Amino acid sequence: MTSMLTTPTRLRKSREASETRFKWFGRGAIAISLAFLVFMVGSIILQGKGALTTSEIAVTVDLSAENIDPNDIEATSFDSLMKKSLRETFPEVTSRGDKRKLYGLLSVDLGFELRDHILADPSILGGPQKLWFTASDDADLVISGSVDRDLPEDERRMSDLEISWLETLENNDSVNRHFNSKFFTNGDSREPELAGILSALMGSLLTLSVCFFVSFPIAILAAIYLEEFAPKNRLSQFIEVNINNLAAVPSIVFGLLGLAMLLNTFGLPRSTPLVGGLVLSLMTLPTIIIAARASLRAVPPSIREAALGMGASPVQATFHHVAPLALPGILTGTIVGMAQALGETAPLLMIGMVAFIADVPTSIVEPAAALPVQIFLWADASERAFVEKTSAAIIVLLVFLVLMNLLAIFLRKKFEKRF
Repeated sequence: MTSMLTTPTRLRKSREASETRFKWFGRGAIAISLAFLVFMVGSIILQGKGALTTSEIAVTVDLSAENIDPNDIEATSFDSLMKKSLRETFPEVTSRGDKRKLYGLLSVDLGFELRDHILADPSILGGPQKLWFTASDDADLVISGSVDRDLPEDERRMSDLEISWLETLENNDSVNRHFNSKFFTNGDSREPELAGILSALMGSLLTLSVCFFVSFPIAILAAIYLEEFAPKNRLSQFIEVNINNLAAVPSIVFGLLGLAMLLNTFGLPRSTPLVGGLVLSLMTLPTIIIAARASLRAVPPSIREAALGMGASPVQATFHHVAPLALPGILTGTIVGMAQALGETAPLLMIGMVAFIADVPTSIVEPAAALPVQIFLWADASERAFVEKTSAAIIVLLVFLVLMNLLAIFLRKKFEKRF
């Protein structure tokens, strides 16, 4: 009798121990995943935070009438005036090589920055003025501490002489750091200190707009027809199987399709949001169709039956009753598809959106870059300052992806109805 009672007890304890171990295995898997995520995001933030701030150097510039004609400002050689001001700041610099190093403390855009200062505030004309200018990428790395000043001279790009000039400027309160607004307002540039993501952001926005307005109506109508009206025969089954297969096709295949069909056959302009949006719409169509069909299938059959019983036609029952109830899932699938399209790089590379684009696009037929492609280009650049730019651009891309997913969750909760 005792043996008969202890055997079930042992089995129960063994089962409970197995369940406990399984729970801890699951918790361990989640902890490891979170650790990897924190490590990845943390390393990106640590590398990219330097690009969100920039260094400026103050230079006293003589803006008297001898150097600038107030009636003809554009005739002034701003580059020459800036170089003259730097030589006056450090009069001990006399050799040609040292002068080139001295000019290298500031961005190559120093002349344009001086002109912008004057055009923004003409009242500064008439005498010496202390103005702030963007530091070069090498100087910025030293000022921000990304490059150790105590390293041997042959292990860093800036010489001891250049660092001594920076220290002199720092002692005179002529160096500061502040938020790098140019990172969000400038287009791409060969110079890291001037490069920004505005052109890539606009290119991604225009590309996603084309993708949405092409894929959303086609995908929703296709899903409604296949789920509500299409006869269940071999043809519809063949279409369903191919839609599911297309959702698993590598994205670069859609890029090859766009290259062959849109560019080579139809002759659409290369490296434009129009072509990029069409290629991404081909890629997102299966995702949206599958999500929309699942949402339509989740609506209780009683809704359809009640509408048909009240005299509604099949079209009225679908569009007036079923589709509105499936809207939360449809919107969620659409936003997830758009988020996937936002992060795609391979299809855009295949259609030529890898070109250097400095100007901000204003239409879907102008050459443009996209944010993932911009990250790819900066990651391949040789200058060390582009490493920070790359990480900062990744942070921006991650923020947009998180916001899009949060929007999907919000819309699902807002329009969701319990049955």
